Amino acid sequence: MQANHEKIILSVKNLSKTYANGFSALKNVNLEITEGEIVALLGPNGAGKTTLISIICGILNLSSGSVEVAGHDIVKDYKFTRSKIGIVPQELTVHEFETVWDTVKFGRGLYGKKPDNQYLEELLKSLSLWDKKDKKVMTLSGGMKRRVLITKALSHKPMILFLDEPTAGVDVELRKDMWEIVKKLRSNGVTIILTTHYIEEAEEIADRIGIMTNGELKLIEKKTTLMQKLGKKKLIIELKKPLKTIPAGLRKHNLEKSEDSMQLVYHYDTHKENKGVSAFFDDLKKLKIQYKDFSTKQSSLEEIFVQLIQEKA
Repeated sequence: MQANHEKIILSVKNLSKTYANGFSALKNVNLEITEGEIVALLGPNGAGKTTLISIICGILNLSSGSVEVAGHDIVKDYKFTRSKIGIVPQELTVHEFETVWDTVKFGRGLYGKKPDNQYLEELLKSLSLWDKKDKKVMTLSGGMKRRVLITKALSHKPMILFLDEPTAGVDVELRKDMWEIVKKLRSNGVTIILTTHYIEEAEEIADRIGIMTNGELKLIEKKTTLMQKLGKKKLIIELKKPLKTIPAGLRKHNLEKSEDSMQLVYHYDTHKENKGVSAFFDDLKKLKIQYKDFSTKQSSLEEIFVQLIQEKA
């Protein structure tokens, strides 16, 4: 799945996590991510997304399997691997009484990095926080607090940034700002892995999409491939007169009728030859069914996601 010239920055092999009570949170997860990629992990609550991130970041211990960051094992070389990772948690866990500047400076110090005020200044400016550097975190809006968390996570110049539900509880305007921030970070060479409930978020910014359910990574595909492979097209025929029942001569086609009987919807797969479409139009003509217009509609990522979760749960 990866091109040879691309550098693998994260490699997860046969990763499992089982708790003492026997609950299996992750089951044999395999994943490779290349440098500068944006990967979105989608899945319902309890799918294992946060557990996967927590293990890679060294917050939880793995039960079996292995994880490598930039070629280094996260257990044997934990100091190196943790220094290459930044994480923005789902909860707004920030020091409310500290100033923005002190919070970010402290974040860098946690990783044993020497002070670099120039880098932190550039970082704050790139996230539109420079004018707020002397304000206490508690005075900021939720969206700005999330930016502080991102700045803190980037303060030690990590190679990989994990965003756990980065836009949860953020309004639409700020969500779009966040997407721009993510794209900008990627253009600076940061690899980004995000978990999200928002399908449009994955559709907007991810290069590849992983779908998790019941502790398993069901698939990981390029976004375009996923939509092409699993997407179905609908051909919507606007009828001149209502059609109360689908005639016998049309029943061999994959059809459904709208509630008001004014539309026929013909389904076909985008990755198959669609010779049936012309046969369908021939049959309409034979049966003297008149239509005023027709249009096509491609499945959205949301429809594909729902279909996959239902199939694979």
